[in-house]
Amino acid sequence: MTMSDADIWLVIGLLAVGTYLIRFSFLGLIGSRPMPAAVLRLLRFTPVAVLPGMVAPLVLWPAATGGHPDIARLAAAAATLAAGLWRRNTLLAIAAGALTLYAGLWLLPTS
Repeated sequence: MTMSDADIWLVIGLLAVGTYLIRFSFLGLIGSRPMPAAVLRLLRFTPVAVLPGMVAPLVLWPAATGGHPDIARLAAAAATLAAGLWRRNTLLAIAAGALTLYAGLWLLPTS
């Protein structure tokens, strides 16, 4: 099934409107009213839940390897996690993961 350019733009526009309405229903309707403490406490965990969900597929099924995990990316993920837990420093964790990934891609043979 092929879609015309108009169909693609219609889908993009509908998704944009849907995304806006979903966000507005939570943020816009609340306005300047204070949020309950329980909601504020739970919102702190949003980045902790979203970031691993975004990164895990890139580590476990990377497009660069045809969807197969490789040692370099797994080692980089482990180094990032270890540095983050050890020093509690986000930038250090990112740097450790990046350096490990580049070193692993340089040192390890590609298949």
